[in-house]
Amino acid sequence: MASVLISTKYQVVIPKEVRGDLRLKPGHKMICIAKDGVIHLIPDRPISSLRGFAKGMSIEGLRDKTDRV
Repeated sequence: MASVLISTKYQVVIPKEVRGDLRLKPGHKMICIAKDGVIHLIPDRPISSLRGFAKGMSIEGLRDKTDRV
């Protein structure tokens, strides 16, 4: 866990290790959520970034349209 400082402009620097782990680059958008006294920064990834995540997955056993109710 890394700690960060808030600048006079209320900016923080995301530690290099975290940027590397999440593959963050300058200009990437983040979603900021404050809940129960905790700030969550979530990378706002486009749906196209999911392309190919199921490559090689077996489709055997999946239902077809005639099986649906």
